[in-house]
Amino acid sequence: MDMFKRVPIAVQDPKERVKNFDEVCLGYTAEEAMAEAKRCLQCKHKPCVGNCPVRIDIPRFIKAIADGEFEQAAHILAEYTALPAVCGRVCPQETQCEEKCVRGIKGEAVSIGKLERFAADWARENNIKVGKTKEKNGFKVAVIGSGPAGITCAGDLAKEGYDVTIFEALHEPGGVLVYGIPEFRLPKESVVKPEIENLKRLGVKIETDVVVGRTVTIDSLLNDEGFHAVFIGSGAGLPKFMGIPGENLNGVFSANEFLTRNNLMKAYREDYDTPIKVGKKVAVIGGGNVAMDAARTALRLGSDVTIVYRRTEKELPARVEEVHHAKEEGVKFEMLTNPVEIIGDENGWVKSIKCIRMELGEPDESGRRRPVPIEGSEFEMEVDTVIMALGTSPNPLIASTTEGLEVDKRGCIIVDENGQTTREGVFAGGDVVTGSATVILAMGAARTAAAGIDKYIKEKYGEKTEA
Repeated sequence: MDMFKRVPIAVQDPKERVKNFDEVCLGYTAEEAMAEAKRCLQCKHKPCVGNCPVRIDIPRFIKAIADGEFEQAAHILAEYTALPAVCGRVCPQETQCEEKCVRGIKGEAVSIGKLERFAADWARENNIKVGKTKEKNGFKVAVIGSGPAGITCAGDLAKEGYDVTIFEALHEPGGVLVYGIPEFRLPKESVVKPEIENLKRLGVKIETDVVVGRTVTIDSLLNDEGFHAVFIGSGAGLPKFMGIPGENLNGVFSANEFLTRNNLMKAYREDYDTPIKVGKKVAVIGGGNVAMDAARTALRLGSDVTIVYRRTEKELPARVEEVHHAKEEGVKFEMLTNPVEIIGDENGWVKSIKCIRMELGEPDESGRRRPVPIEGSEFEMEVDTVIMALGTSPNPLIASTTEGLEVDKRGCIIVDENGQTTREGVFAGGDVVTGSATVILAMGAARTAAAGIDKYIKEKYGEKTEA
């Protein structure tokens, strides 16, 4: 075995997978996982851990896999994360833990994410129960949103003995894991649902169809329903648009709507009465993971799909693996290109987009070179569907219905280093604080907030309540 190269992982053939919504990556076998785990150098200073937002003891769980102790590996992961099977699939390891892997200095980094996925999948398939809870302490915490941040905060607090209730606006828990990420990247029945069930096993209650700010308010949760603290993990579900002519035409979607209708409402399945009209030629505007998800979904629905992005491939914010898979499947890329107008037909449906070529100028505040239009380079692209994947911002409903809760100019909730907002007893984390980011960053913020809630309640009320 070449210790400098990763053990290859099986994937569905591109020609076959474009015809289905089954998972693309097939995962390691036990033998492959052990071989890959043995590549880990077991560094004493553990640089990978320092670059993990939830601080998983990576060498420790990998050593357990290398030794064939798969159940132990799952228990180690459960000490740090409530979503190992999810993070093993969608976390951008290549820019976090794997980027700091010492093995990667002279070869390929250890496949940390794929090993995390293996341990979590093995535990689920072998019905191993993970996670231990302390004795109930009598304190109640409300968690708003059942996405990665909400699940993580709820899980950490439940383990500490808190009585936790999650309030979810949609009819199914999971947040972006169920409405945003497609089946071919993250299967719902076999991966997401078991993670939710494990949360319930820890004692967490989940109430769906509750819109905080309408059905209940944070004030009523604290003042009338006896909750000692509230965590807001409601994400960033408000889509952004470009503000160009033609965005109100039929055939223009936000990526949020397009993916929600496909993932949560199963528009891709013929046995569901929730179809979505997607054209023969689709343009997806944007270059992040959401753009790749929308493009690959449209492709599977039978469309000819082009990603339109205003910078070069080097600046694409999407994961390298997602871009690679999209190209393998036949998604086209129009780089250094920006739409300036969406053109409709006489019936109000999209018929083309007018674009302009770009070139890269000086770096902007994000550190990436700013795209500058090239005068006289306009051209038209014939499409009948446009999907805007330009990022999202928090829905203003919660902040506007909660007294004393301050937000910044982007509408994101302001928190301190412990995740506490400007309203006493109210904490927040994830996309509602940062704007749209990754699953693992939301989880890291939620762990910080959970520790902050624990500290706040114990300082205010003591260790235990008789209430």
